[in-house]
Amino acid sequence: MRINKLLSNHGICSRTDANRFIAKNRIIVNGKLCIPGQWVEEEDTILIDNKPIPVKDKIYIALNKPVGITCTAEKSVESNIISFMNYPEYIFPVGRLDKASQGLILMTNDGELANKILESENEHEKEYIVTLNKPFDDCFMKGMSEGVSICSVTTRPCDVSRLTEDTFSIILTQGLNKQIRRMSSAFGYKVVRLERIRIINIKIDELEGGMWRYLTEKEVSELWNV
Repeated sequence: MRINKLLSNHGICSRTDANRFIAKNRIIVNGKLCIPGQWVEEEDTILIDNKPIPVKDKIYIALNKPVGITCTAEKSVESNIISFMNYPEYIFPVGRLDKASQGLILMTNDGELANKILESENEHEKEYIVTLNKPFDDCFMKGMSEGVSICSVTTRPCDVSRLTEDTFSIILTQGLNKQIRRMSSAFGYKVVRLERIRIINIKIDELEGGMWRYLTEKEVSELWNV
């Protein structure tokens, strides 16, 4: 794999930071200066600032993201999730939850597990509670569940359940950009509140907005086995 992906998978730094280290000649692979985009193997001797890359403990966190926080590891972005958490070790968000939405986001330094979760062909479930700007009828629920044409694709069939006259739960197995907002808009509705409450086996439960917790060993094991 490429050097920046390996360092990210091992929880050392982001791919962007790895590229910066390479540009500053801070990374050596098998006795030679690393070049941008270099391919490496796990068994290669890799030094950063003339020191072997450290073995990092894996970190797995469930965060209840508030509205207004952007799911990016780029600290230059205003109200980014990394600055919001101010966690002392390198971590990054697994996927995204748009700025206007709230709820569950996973944070980790384990690039391998993150990639496994994000692979679209795995069809992992994500559950949301959605409130619209006006009451909806059964035709809306049927249309949403059967698939909606957005962004030149038709969304996968999904489970939709009514909670109140203007609020429903929805379980998706894909992650198109602003998918639920665009699906709702296709029927003439606007989303006024969107909260993700579950990712695969991880639930938000009683986690208050802005708070986070570590995943249990059982939860992590289940994520690897899905």
